[in-house]
Amino acid sequence: MNIFRLTGDLSHLAAIIILLLKIWKSRSCAGISGKSQVLFALVFTTRYLDLLTSFISLYNTTMKIIYIGCAYATVYLIYMKFKATYDGNHDTFRVEFLVVPVGGLAFLVNHDFSPLEILWTFSIYLESVAILPQLFMISKTGEAETITTHYLFFLGLYRALYLINWIWRFYFEGFFDMIAIVAGVVQTILYCDFFYLYVTKGEKVTETPLTSYFC
Repeated sequence: MNIFRLTGDLSHLAAIIILLLKIWKSRSCAGISGKSQVLFALVFTTRYLDLLTSFISLYNTTMKIIYIGCAYATVYLIYMKFKATYDGNHDTFRVEFLVVPVGGLAFLVNHDFSPLEILWTFSIYLESVAILPQLFMISKTGEAETITTHYLFFLGLYRALYLINWIWRFYFEGFFDMIAIVAGVVQTILYCDFFYLYVTKGEKVTETPLTSYFC
């Protein structure tokens, strides 16, 4: 494992922990798209089904379990424990416009036409667009808590580091996965759109110091 993949994984984990701490410490999920979190839970579920069939390493297995567990914990906090604070009126993105096309594309373009491989490909495609409901919610309300932008920043950093990881692996290992690379590029571009929204709507961001959620 190269340093770019490791730091990418840690950035991804940091984003998830920041979001969970934000919800738990504030006792609120205001400003967070529940639909995006459901999509991410679906991403991890369909991607890591190989936990049932193979073992790669302790690190690999541990990270997969953490991602799945945190994803469903986030969904539980939003739709169950702190449901009263969930802003469903602004979380209105039509996720079926993402899931259905992505599902069809996974059947048509994959590495191997087998159930696990199709589901893995589905997860790669879906992850590239799963953040759209969150971005749509920010653009619709015109505001976002600073802690939410930290979450999005670390997610964007994770994808950018993974792009470098793929370049590294191509040059030093001869590894090349067109599906993962194209999906990663699309996802990184979407996070660039987030930074545009953050700059243009920055004056409406609610300031909440990141360190306050770790105290």
